[in-house]
Amino acid sequence: MDEQPPENEQPSEEQVPPPVPEESAATSPDAGEEDASGKKKKKKKHWVREWSEAFLFAFIAVLIARLFLFEAFSIPSGSMDNTLLAGDYVVVNKLAFGPRMPQTPLSIPFTHQRLWGNVKAYVEWISLPYMRIPGYSDIAHNDVVVFNFPAEDIFPMEGPPEKYPVDKRSHFIKRCVALAGDTFEIRNGEIYINGKNLSNPEQALFRYSVKVDSVIRDPALLRRFGMAKESNRSEFWLYEVTLSPSAADSIRKLKNILAVEAITAEAGSFDQSIFPNTDKFPWNLDQYGPLVIPSEGQTVKLTVDSLPLYKRIIVDYEHNTLQVRGDSIMINGKLADSYTFQMNYYFMMGDNRYNSFDSRIWGFVPEDHIVGRAAFILFSYDKQNGHTRWSRIFDGIH
Repeated sequence: MDEQPPENEQPSEEQVPPPVPEESAATSPDAGEEDASGKKKKKKKHWVREWSEAFLFAFIAVLIARLFLFEAFSIPSGSMDNTLLAGDYVVVNKLAFGPRMPQTPLSIPFTHQRLWGNVKAYVEWISLPYMRIPGYSDIAHNDVVVFNFPAEDIFPMEGPPEKYPVDKRSHFIKRCVALAGDTFEIRNGEIYINGKNLSNPEQALFRYSVKVDSVIRDPALLRRFGMAKESNRSEFWLYEVTLSPSAADSIRKLKNILAVEAITAEAGSFDQSIFPNTDKFPWNLDQYGPLVIPSEGQTVKLTVDSLPLYKRIIVDYEHNTLQVRGDSIMINGKLADSYTFQMNYYFMMGDNRYNSFDSRIWGFVPEDHIVGRAAFILFSYDKQNGHTRWSRIFDGIH
């Protein structure tokens, strides 16, 4: 018979199993930290990932804003003097006329035509049709507008002529002086729209002759009004200057000034460089038109004589084929004596009226080339004198 141990006898130390320690959540390699409520906290992101995500978000936000809201452009020349000066950085409002959808989407962001040398910043594997999100206003007379230069294949900005996609053409900034459907005319340097005089911008520049009874020796006065040319006519001295009308009035009040008169070319004086570049329209910078600005749905009569006005629209902007056989005009292989426009067009001029490469030379601006309205000057730097123009920063553009 087996011997039984007494009831109150405890097992020996060797018989007691060792306690199993509980593994706390804090020491568990698989568990996250817990907050006071016992819920697991998310693991903190590495700083590299945080900064990468922030940069990506900022990059996308700026890209969207640049495409659809606002974009900054620099002013390279004096064609808009004195409204805009070379070295101004202008913010353009794309919402005003409605943002244009990208037509060449396969492009490197924040570039335009080229990366360096002849390496293009885009490829034309995908080319989208012109589309624009509706804006909150239409283009108005005297709006300052940024647009893609439509005649860059004829007048290249640099290098040999090249036909860029519409949204990759160089950017120009000018004042819109005539809208689609307007009858535009310049008489003695003054603009007329539908027979009514269009007011000049306050800072627009014109050519004047200043007649004085003796040579002007004050260098500050010469610099102020840009009096660089002089000629001696024995009884008086004559200066040719570029001035705003208000500056011309100021000069008239100075001592020794005999006369200040506007300089304009005579009517009928043909300038070959002026659009449409034919003596059938003997126009010049001061005597131009009348010219009807094409509008969508408008039909015009076509003749061999009038064709130079509309040839570029028909072929290059609205992509038709055109042939002229004697007095006959063929459009898309069919005899045509009229044409109906598919888009609206505009006429743009610089405020520096005699030092501006504008519509008087190369013609109409199609609506699909419009980028936006110039809103204000973000920054201004005078490269010639090496200083910032603090007084121009955040100035509105009118």
